[in-house]
Formats: sequence, structure tokens, C-alpha cells
Amino acid sequence: MQYLILHESRQRMRLRVPRLNLTLREADVLEAYLNSLSFVKNACVHERTGDAIVFLVNKDAGRPALLKALDRFSFVDESIAALAPEHSVRAMNRRYQEKMTALILGRAFRSLFFPKSLQIAWTVGKSFRFLAMGLKSLLRGRLEVSVLDAAAIAASMLRGDFSTASSVMFLLQTGDLLEDWTHRKSVNDLAGAMSLKVDRVWKRTDEGDVLTDVSVIRPGDRIVVRTSNVIPLDGKVVEGEASVNQASMTGESVPVIRRPGGYVYAGTIVEEGGCVIEVTRATGSGRYDQIVRMIEESEKLKSGTEERAFHLADRLVPYSLGGAALTWLLTRNIDKAVSFLMVDFSCALKLSMPLSVLSAIREAGEHDISVKGGKFLEAVAEAETIVFDKTGTLTHATPSVVDVVTFDGTDATEDLRIAACLEEHYPHSIANAIVSCAGERGIRHDEMHSKVEYVVAHGISSRLEGREKAVIGSYHFVFEDESCVIPENEKEKFRRLPTEYSHLFLAIDGCLKAAICIFDPLRGEAAEVVDALHKLGLNKVCMMTGDNEHTASAIARKLNLDEYYAEVLPRDKAEFIQREHEKGRRVIMTGDGVNDTPALSEADAGIAVSDGAAIAREIADITISSDSLRQLVILRKISWALMKRINDNYRFIIGFNASLIAFGVLGILPPATSALLHNGSTLVTGIRSMSNLLKEDEDEKA
Repeated sequence: MQYLILHESRQRMRLRVPRLNLTLREADVLEAYLNSLSFVKNACVHERTGDAIVFLVNKDAGRPALLKALDRFSFVDESIAALAPEHSVRAMNRRYQEKMTALILGRAFRSLFFPKSLQIAWTVGKSFRFLAMGLKSLLRGRLEVSVLDAAAIAASMLRGDFSTASSVMFLLQTGDLLEDWTHRKSVNDLAGAMSLKVDRVWKRTDEGDVLTDVSVIRPGDRIVVRTSNVIPLDGKVVEGEASVNQASMTGESVPVIRRPGGYVYAGTIVEEGGCVIEVTRATGSGRYDQIVRMIEESEKLKSGTEERAFHLADRLVPYSLGGAALTWLLTRNIDKAVSFLMVDFSCALKLSMPLSVLSAIREAGEHDISVKGGKFLEAVAEAETIVFDKTGTLTHATPSVVDVVTFDGTDATEDLRIAACLEEHYPHSIANAIVSCAGERGIRHDEMHSKVEYVVAHGISSRLEGREKAVIGSYHFVFEDESCVIPENEKEKFRRLPTEYSHLFLAIDGCLKAAICIFDPLRGEAAEVVDALHKLGLNKVCMMTGDNEHTASAIARKLNLDEYYAEVLPRDKAEFIQREHEKGRRVIMTGDGVNDTPALSEADAGIAVSDGAAIAREIADITISSDSLRQLVILRKISWALMKRINDNYRFIIGFNASLIAFGVLGILPPATSALLHNGSTLVTGIRSMSNLLKEDEDEKA
């Protein structure tokens, strides 16, 4: 691609594509390509000028790499074009910008060039839509804000004040457009954050199952999904049988069985079993539209505080109409009576509340926090208890294998090969550690087993090529559930296993073959985050882990936890949260694994770590990136600030509009001025509600 370097400074370059105008699609493709480069911190492309502003991670190393990448770039390269989002926010913004420009310029043109009679005719014609909406509401037996708007417009025209009627309609249209624009953008941002983050899938080939980048999968290819996997693409089941949770797509609470011939959708979850899917839609684009519909139709976007404000707004409409009628009866002054109609509480309340919530969700997204609805932010703000899983949450998501202790005369390399072969199918931090260790030691672990069965929070069971049954997992699973035994002459060796490590046990045909020692270091920021959460009002910070008592107690002491529980099962975590609810406490659950999903569902706000199991991310109400637990502190601050903003908006709207009505009734403000101040304050409140909740210094402290 040809380009010009317009300017460069420390870690920043400004480039220009020498073309008159980039199309919206071309701008999206170039921006997505630049942001996909590892040495680029952030890039923004302006389609009107063809300029690209690029911030580099390191200029010395990034500049030559960027220039080479630009030389390779082509707008017609399909692999590059696939990086661009299918649903362009840029295109959506352009549409709303054009609508807003047309609305403002149209009003200015009519005011400057239309004669008075034509302006009146235009106002009367425009009023039909608002009057019809008010009449429709009355015919349904409901007194809504549309009735108030229609009454205000009709009263102004009956008084011959067509200028005020026109101004009211213009401000209503402007407010509706701004509300729709902000709502649509926030929903699109949220849908994008909730969209699938599945990078690789198991592709069925003649040579066996191969881990493949999902972007290269095409219709007709076959992929393999197993227990706890999120189905990444739409398709038809051709082999196997699976119990699929479709709640995120269809709302069905009960999983459905999918057999050969059945259809499955991107974003649904395999709860049990496994199957081979023939892909019918490579991009899984239906997923995005389904999420948007889910967000728009779901009450999840409304917190309890929002609901109360909405109900109050509707309840105040009859009082406004009654006040106008009573004022006219007492004063016989139409101007004073119309003051009631020019000012309503519903418009501002119904604009500012959802904008506040959606803007908070957007701001959380800027910190790599994906929130599925306003009520979860409210839950985070009001929570008193937070529960942490240990592995992959309080500890790093990249534990490492430090030793493989063998039993029954086996070879450590062979034991690790079997373990990696079994664990590679389940994307959990411990499983990843075993697979990585095998790779580092140059151990090949080709498929050597039959169907793999995953037992939640316990382990994995399968049969090897020689038909021996192999199990790998926790002490409880291997020795209690599966009744495996330790070789008689090696029980002392087993007792001497180092207690500072977590252990995963491998047994074949009922006999222990290896204990894999896992070092799972605490996150560097964990202690600081726990202290910060205490200061932010969470008075019970707990850890629940399936690990042994010795390891759990050591971590609890280091982190100043209020409570900890060791060797727990998934149902224990969920039951603990139930007990907290019985005490009247709201609870946050933070985890990353399949075994955390019951607790994530039970909590008022379930928070999943992004590098954890796909099913945990799907079920959770909130997802944070795996980079730092400090995002929990940011999330709590955003939630608190959101509740404060909603309450502040509520008080301001009630107080300001009540003052306008009072000044109107007293004759201090004419109806046109009341309408202007009311609508102006509504827009100002809406715009303020769209601003960030946290100041820059608060971001840095978090």
C-alpha cells in the first residue's frame, strides 16, 4: 500500500493514504489491521482525510516493523479484510451524524427562508405525528409522556404560538435522536464485548483432530466440541451426541440434546458429551445479531434504581395534566396552565437513566471489563461479600509444572505425554500448564485415547489405545470417586509429596502412576486488591478452593482474607452464596473454571476471568481480562459512581423541573421559556450522563 508519513514523534506516527476519500469499510479494515499488530498500542483511522494515527509500543523497534507491515497491506486481501468488524460502529455513527445534521440544517433553513405562513403550515403538519402518538396512548388507556407532549404542542398551537410548538417538537426530535444514537452505540459496544472470544477450534481432518485458528474455518469444514466448550460457529451435528445449553440464544433454561442431523448455534455451550459439527456459517455472524436482540429485549439493562425512576416518571404524568387543569380552573390563565404541560419529568428521567448505565458499561469496557447489564453494576455497588476461586483467579493464569513424581515404575516422560494428551481438550490454566510443559520438553502427545469424559471440578476419564482406563484429576476424584490405589511399597513416597505445590494425580487401570506438582504463584497485585476491596466496603473477602488445606491456609494468611475454605466442590461454593443471601447480603463471585459456574450463576454478580473456561465466561454476568485483578477495584468504583450519578440526576431533574413549573404558575416564566429550559436541561443531563464516571487520577490509583 502507498502511504505518506506526515508527522512522527516519540511513539506516535501520523500517516496518510494518498486517496481522496476512504470508504467506511476501507477505514475499518485498515484500522483493524493496524490494531492487530503486536507492536502497535493503538491506531485510529479517519476516513474523510485518509489519515491514520498510530501509537507504537516502542518506536525504535516498532517503526521499521510498522513500515514493513504497511508495505504488505492490501485492501483486497481477504485474510486482512476478515479482521474488520462485521458490524461497523463507524458506519452507524455516520448515519446518525447525517440525521442530526439534516435535522439542524432543516430547522435553520426553514427559519431563514420560509415565509411565516409556510412555517405555520409546516408546524401543523409536523404536529400530526406527536398528536397521533398522544391519542394512541389515550386509546390504550395509558397516560404516558406522549400524552403530555401532545397536550403541550396542541395547547401552544391553539394559543397561536406556533413558534413554541415548533421549538418543542424540534427539541423532542433532537432528544430522541441523541437517545437512540447513544443507546445504539452502547448496545453495539456491549454486543461486541459479549461476542465470542474463541480463537482456536479442533478441526476434524483425515490425519486426526488438529487445533486450528477459527478464522480459517470455512463452511463444510468439521469441528469437534466437547464438554464445557462454547460452540464457536453455526452448524449441523454429524457425529456424536451432546447436551447443549442454549439459554444465551433462546432463553431455554433446560439444555437440549443434539444428535446427528440437529442444528447448533454459535455461542451455545456443550454441558455434557461431545459431537462433530459440520460448519454452515463460517463467521458465526448470527451470534452478534442475537446478542443485540437479547440486550434490547432483556430487563438486564435496567437496574432496580432505573426501574424506580421509570415508574416514578410515568406516575407523574397524570399529576402534570391534573395540575394544568387545576391551574386553568383557578386562574383562567392559559399561559400559567400550559406551564405544567411544557415541563415533564419523564423525558429527562427516561433519557438520563439508561444513558448513565450504558455509558458506565462502555467505560468499563475501556478497562477490559465486559458487563452484561446495569443490574449487575448495581449488584457490585451494593455487595458486601466477594468470593474468589484460587487457581487462575487469585493465582496467575499461567501455573507451571515443577516436577512429575512417578509411581509403579513408570517413566515421567510417558506419564506427562498421557497427561498432556488428556488435558489439551480442556482450556483451564492447570491443563494449559501440563500441555505447555510437554511442549517445552519436546514431548509429542498425539491422540491416543477414546472419548474423553470431563467430570466437573474432579478430573478427566478416558481409555487409552490399549483400552486401559486412564483418569487424571484431584485426590478426591482419583482415590475416592475412582477408587484408585497407591502401590503398597510407595505410600511413604506419596506422603512426602511437597505440600507447597498443588497436585494432579494420574492413574491407569486403578493404580497411581504419577503425581504432577504444579506451582501456582499468587498474583503480585492480589494482596493490594484485597486491601482495596476492604476499603471500598466489601467486609467479607473469601477464598474457596478445591486445593488442600495447607496451601489454602498459606494463601489466606498472605492476602489477609476474612474467610477461606479448602477442598470444596462446586456445590459448596453455590451453597455458601445461598447462605449469604439468607443473611440478606449481596454477593460477588469471581472465578475462571468450569467448576465455578454454579457459583457464578448463584451470585448477584458473577465475574469470570477472560482466560478461563469458555463456559465460565458465557455464564458470568461480568468478564474481566486476565492481566490484573485491579480491574475489580475499577469495577467497584465505576459501580459506586454510577449509583451516585443516577441518584444525583434524579434529584436534579425533580428539583429543576419542579422549579420551572412553579415559576410558570407564578407567571415569572412564559411557556416558551419553560419549554426551552426544560428541554435544554434534559439534553444537558443526557450529555452529562454520557461522560466518564472515573477521573484520570482514579484510574491510575486503581
